[in-house]
Amino acid sequence: MAYRTEFEARLAKKVTKGIVDHQLIEDGDRVMVGLSGGKDSWALLQILDVLRQRAPIRFSLVAVNVHSGYEEYRDDLIVQTCAERGWECRVERTEIGGIIDDLLSPTDTPCSLCARMRRGVLYRLANEVGATKIALGHHADDFIETLLLNLFFAGALKAMPAKLVSDDKKHVVIRPLVYAGEDEARQYAKECDLPIIGCCCSACGDLSLQRQRIKRMLMDLEIEHPGVKQSMLRALGNVAPRHLLDTRLNPPAELRRRIAVAAVPTATEPVGSSFPA
Repeated sequence: MAYRTEFEARLAKKVTKGIVDHQLIEDGDRVMVGLSGGKDSWALLQILDVLRQRAPIRFSLVAVNVHSGYEEYRDDLIVQTCAERGWECRVERTEIGGIIDDLLSPTDTPCSLCARMRRGVLYRLANEVGATKIALGHHADDFIETLLLNLFFAGALKAMPAKLVSDDKKHVVIRPLVYAGEDEARQYAKECDLPIIGCCCSACGDLSLQRQRIKRMLMDLEIEHPGVKQSMLRALGNVAPRHLLDTRLNPPAELRRRIAVAAVPTATEPVGSSFPA
């Protein structure tokens, strides 16, 4: 099967690299794609279907949409599009949208609370559809933005992993778009004529939210210093733990031991001499 365009071939190469580097999909996997109807999840489902037909391993796909309960949400377009393209699809209606305000704490944003609630639904559905992996449409920009959000506002140096095992060890979440940018997901969804469906939440697109502020900052930085986002993405895979302040990574007692060992003269080094004889 040939790629339809050069752009699809380039995107497929990036997604394949992410899958191979992080061992995201294995032979016999049933991959459940969280399909919101946005550009990222559509692009993920489409490119995984392309790779499924070319891969040297066998795996199957099933798209799952978690409906938040907004009546104006066009889940019918999701069902129709999946049917037209031969993709297995399931829509799960919930009342997430209606209960967010009641559960929202002062330190939460609607997006973070909604994401946690959706994740719980996805875990349940993964069991019901027999999925071995749960694929989410987070792309490279999401990884970078999450890094900066945690750095600036949470006092933590962390982003998100390409592969995550749930706390109860029952589910594996994968992010195959780890090396693909948001602009690439947008272009691919457009090229493939996939219908972009808004989630109908009033908070979506609110530029006052912290993530939107980070997004604007990164856009400005990329204009001034092209390639800065790729540099930040590489940094997430090039960590130097000994150069951080976390005492869990660098226990003071262990550092004292290393210093003491380094100070012991070797058998061939004259005691009291700082230079070779």
